[in-house]
Amino acid sequence: MERPYAIIASMSEVPPAAEATSTRDHGLDPRRTRAYLIGGLVVLVIVIAASVLAVWAMLRNPAQTQTIRDVVIVFMAGEALIIGLALVLLIIQLARLTALLQNEIRPILSSTQETLNTVRGTTAFLGNNLVDPVIKANSSLAAVRRALNLLRPGRGM
Repeated sequence: MERPYAIIASMSEVPPAAEATSTRDHGLDPRRTRAYLIGGLVVLVIVIAASVLAVWAMLRNPAQTQTIRDVVIVFMAGEALIIGLALVLLIIQLARLTALLQNEIRPILSSTQETLNTVRGTTAFLGNNLVDPVIKANSSLAAVRRALNLLRPGRGM
């Protein structure tokens, strides 16, 4: 017959499939690492070349550079306006959330606390007025049975 704690010990062991996946190396293989490195270097070279080309084009035609600068300034102002509006909306939503927490969640928590106190009182009442008398009656009945068994001839011990 198998001992019960041996079953528990066998259930706590790691299965072979899970063991194999936990010991597997989760790092990148060298080919993938090399591909990422080469891709990053190519992007860096393209960014540097584009920057040099842009500076060269700006130096050749200052009037066009000023026009591009003005357009970029207008786009940046529009972006700042949009970000400002988004921040205002975020602040409004945060204020609404705070109001919700104060006006909705607190009453729910206080109601839950009242219910919990009622349950505690009911449990104590049932324990004192129902469970305790039943336990006392059962123990008294068991004592009477034992006494009757001891008094009967041949059934005492």
